[in-house]
Amino acid sequence: MITRDSIESAYCFFHQKWQVYRFSTNPQQRDDIEYAIAQYAESMNKELYTLLANGLPDFLLSHKTFTANIAQAVSQLDKMMIGKLNG
Repeated sequence: MITRDSIESAYCFFHQKWQVYRFSTNPQQRDDIEYAIAQYAESMNKELYTLLANGLPDFLLSHKTFTANIAQAVSQLDKMMIGKLNG
């Protein structure tokens, strides 16, 4: 079951990492963020991960499409937060 706490936790984590990643020009820092995202995704609520992944394998862990994936995850979490807060 996806709880408000799991959504808030994931949102805070992804949003913070996305902001740093988006503006970083340091390749090592970007690699470190990708690793942190991968580790977090592996340990997060499986139902929430599946929802964010939209049924695509390795959605949040894919290096090639990391930027699009993390941006989309933040966007989806943002919509979920609004739904949970209003619901």
